Amino acid sequence: MKSLHKIVSLEPSALPSLTNALSELGIPHFLTASIFSAQSGKNMVFYRNAKIVLSLCLLSGICSGLRSCCFGLANMILVKRMRETLYSTLLFQDMTLFDEETVGDLTNRLSSDCQQVSRVIGNDLNVICRNVVQGIGALIALFMISWPLAISTVVICACLAIMLFFYGRFQKWVAKLIQDFGARANEVSQETFSLIRTVRIYGTEKQEIERYRTWLERLWDISLRQSVGYGFWSLTYNCFYHSTKIVAVLIGGVSILRGDLTAELLTKFLAYAEWLIFSAWSIGDNWSSLMQSIGASEKVFQLMDLLPRKKLISGGRQLQELTGHIEFVNVSFHYPSRWKFPAVERIHLSIQPNKVLAIVGRSGSGKSTIANLLLRLYEPTNGAILVDGIPIEDLDIRWLRGRIGFVSQEPPLFRMDVTSNIRYGCTRETTQEEVEWAAKQAFAHEFILSLPNGYSTLVDNALLSGGQKQRIAIARAILRDPTILILDEATSALDAESEHYVKELLLSDRNASGERRTVVIIAHRLSTIQAADTIVVMDSGRVVEVGSHKELMLKDGLYATLVRRQTDAID
Repeated sequence: MKSLHKIVSLEPSALPSLTNALSELGIPHFLTASIFSAQSGKNMVFYRNAKIVLSLCLLSGICSGLRSCCFGLANMILVKRMRETLYSTLLFQDMTLFDEETVGDLTNRLSSDCQQVSRVIGNDLNVICRNVVQGIGALIALFMISWPLAISTVVICACLAIMLFFYGRFQKWVAKLIQDFGARANEVSQETFSLIRTVRIYGTEKQEIERYRTWLERLWDISLRQSVGYGFWSLTYNCFYHSTKIVAVLIGGVSILRGDLTAELLTKFLAYAEWLIFSAWSIGDNWSSLMQSIGASEKVFQLMDLLPRKKLISGGRQLQELTGHIEFVNVSFHYPSRWKFPAVERIHLSIQPNKVLAIVGRSGSGKSTIANLLLRLYEPTNGAILVDGIPIEDLDIRWLRGRIGFVSQEPPLFRMDVTSNIRYGCTRETTQEEVEWAAKQAFAHEFILSLPNGYSTLVDNALLSGGQKQRIAIARAILRDPTILILDEATSALDAESEHYVKELLLSDRNASGERRTVVIIAHRLSTIQAADTIVVMDSGRVVEVGSHKELMLKDGLYATLVRRQTDAID
């Protein structure tokens, strides 16, 4: 847990805990002394001992209140620090992590797991340390009163400690399963709610309830084991707790009859034995809670200890001017989850600056993978990608992405107003007039004005159609004034008329300097890309044809086949 030092800061709660423990240790001694001094008629001694007991109780109460306050503050600080650290760590991880982990699992780690883990340091460790001090102090007092009685009590506590060790391991195992099963249940519910329209259309409500119930039953089963384990622990503790009293009375009574021990000392012994066994119970109770927290913490700290991707935090070269000349040199890549099946294989591409290159092909041919590699969402398995003749890994990734505009088939819009969505990720200050200009270029201005609050309307999924979302995303890309523009099925949800105007805009689009951008278009609608300077046809992760629309139609290869099939489908 290398990240532990980043979040721990609990020194303010240590002093009240220690003072509370030490003050409570003196109470049994002076309380017993007060009772027996009153019995003996020693008024002065009685009043002195009573005052000391009262002072110790007041001091203990004050320290206990301060300790509770410090624990509360410590937990708040811990949860905040843990969530910030975990969230920032996750954001700087490679895309493969998000391919392997589900959103539901990660959000569960950020919420309930962090809250649970905070108890490890924020509460349980402090309570355990306080009771360890009390237990050691009580044990020393027991040996000072009567070592035979103390040894018998130590034997009982040793048996209790053995049970505690195994119970703690059990709780750690159970807690890990509870966190995992809870995360799976959250994942199912989150997925169902996000796809509720699909669920409603196909009438699979009962099927989704059954999926959710499956994880709840597993959660219930492991929680039942946890409850049975706690019941067994409570039974064991109570047996040992009463055993200390029985042993103390039997051995202590015999010692009194022999004259080796007085009634006052035996009373003190019983009081300290009670204190020792109470401390042992408190340690055991918080130990089980500690083990639960540790079980929950394993995944959290594994994620927190992940090193941020170097490419996301370290600098690189920043060119004075980016022309947009892109080359793929013998590039191969496979996704980590499908390492046996290459997504692209031995790709050679040359994208000339200020030109429009279109990539077409059947589904799964590797078209979108080209865009992902160019955006450095993934790194090539083999080969190199050059931007203006420089390997892409040598360039500052933030600088490069600041000069790339990207529009996907299902553009993500955040739950913020329309203006903020269009400005999102823009690396320069922009005015409202520039935002509206970009929206007009993307043919989004009119429908935005028709929204309830115009550009100040809060965006949600039910408010906008797929085509409207795409136009806002296109406006976002135009506002960035990128040198390189990547369009991955960016007009798939537009009607024919809107697609025509947007296509004309994109194919003739120019940057702030008046120069035409380098545009990479990925499209299934072949009418969108017929005017491109170069068309690349892909099949099974390989480039099979390159040329203009006219050249490829004359070749009568895969591209011509795709065009004919699409034309036949329209007819």
